[in-house]
Amino acid sequence: MSELEDLYPQLELDDQAAENDDIESLPVIDTPEELARVQSIYQEIIARVPEHTPQPSLARVQRVMALMGDPQDSYPAIHITGTNGKTSTSRMIDSLLRSAGLSVGRFTSPHLSDVRERISINGAPISAAAFCQAYDDVQPFVELVDQESQAQGGSRLSFFEYFTVMAFAAFAAAPVDVAVIEVGMGGTWDATNIIRDSLAVFTPIAVDHERWLGSTISEIATTKAGIIKPGARVVASVQEPAAEEILRDFAKSQDALIRFENQDFEVLQRQAAVGGQVLDIQTPAGRYEQIVVPLFGAHQAQNAATALAAVELFLGGKALSAEVVEQGFYQSDSPGRLEVVKSSPTVLVDSAHNPAGATALQAALAENFQFERTFAVFGAMADKAVEDVLGIMEPELEAIVVTSLNNPRAMPLSDLQEIAEDIFGPDRVYAEPVLAEAVDKAVALSQTDGSSLDANGVVVFGSVALAGAVRQLFGLK
Repeated sequence: MSELEDLYPQLELDDQAAENDDIESLPVIDTPEELARVQSIYQEIIARVPEHTPQPSLARVQRVMALMGDPQDSYPAIHITGTNGKTSTSRMIDSLLRSAGLSVGRFTSPHLSDVRERISINGAPISAAAFCQAYDDVQPFVELVDQESQAQGGSRLSFFEYFTVMAFAAFAAAPVDVAVIEVGMGGTWDATNIIRDSLAVFTPIAVDHERWLGSTISEIATTKAGIIKPGARVVASVQEPAAEEILRDFAKSQDALIRFENQDFEVLQRQAAVGGQVLDIQTPAGRYEQIVVPLFGAHQAQNAATALAAVELFLGGKALSAEVVEQGFYQSDSPGRLEVVKSSPTVLVDSAHNPAGATALQAALAENFQFERTFAVFGAMADKAVEDVLGIMEPELEAIVVTSLNNPRAMPLSDLQEIAEDIFGPDRVYAEPVLAEAVDKAVALSQTDGSSLDANGVVVFGSVALAGAVRQLFGLK
């Protein structure tokens, strides 16, 4: 038995896995009836407590899964938390694992346009039929736990808890060899934290969701550290000193092995390239050179190094083959993360919605696009640090068009406009309530000086929901 099979005896490994082509699901044709039922199920679940209002308890999810026989224990998992970069890192880990010959389930949130994106199997959103089946499988148990909880004065499972149990059940039914699970919020009390057999991954920890996680890095890191299980293995991107100290101390208390970026693995060299960048990465097991990563920005290079170190550790700690690494990164993507949705003129969309995300976006724009003038479309949720985000982006932008989001959590357009005018000045701020008209306005502004179509650019940012709406506007799936 190989070292990996010793670690994860439930895996059925092919000795030539590293040479296998990427595992792809057979094409599935979703029927109109199945798609209509997906929407019906979504409307039923979305009527519950929303995911931005977490209920800090594992009891409901644990109870549902116990009644089902704990299907989440039938596969190992890689559990990912942090503030920014979780989804991109999850997608890179998923792609590398599939390149190594494993069947992979991936649970991420929120979705951009289709709720089925949250539950991915072998790189594709779960089929409508499998989504409905997962709902049917868990629904009787959820109803029972809802009743138990309410009888004790508690609440029903939340939106996020419901999707968590659906994902865990769907991965067992597929079945998958490994699940890549992104935390919804925090860590210790997050619904996903019933995972037992897991490798923990930490992307950079910054301030966000202060109402639930605290207003300091130390408070936030303490909550997120709770995904580290006894005897686990841990991989962490570069952290602020306070967060690193907490992660290191918590790992020690759990007798867990922890590896940090720039101490145990690092990006040795990075070169911007058409469509992304080329990296050299050093890990504990080897040096990987001239890796093509089709994503922009130093933050994505950091995510790539973290993903590679995590997969290397998950697969037993030995160096991966060049073929696995090359294919895994080449086929990776992260929709809505500094994504080009139109050219001539260039229109980009990014999910940056907090100060750390805005800082990464500003640097990546300056490095990779170098527009003579950059214009923006911006929309945000009311609970975000809008002043800080716009203050970071202001030096990069010629003008900004604020717009409305079709979301009850969205900041009113009048409030956005007032904040933007305080930062940019009234003459650089425009307001358009309709997203399509806001994008058209920004594009028109980018072409008013007689420059060539490619000289100036437009970036749409401020919310994952906004990124999803723009991608739909441009016909992207």
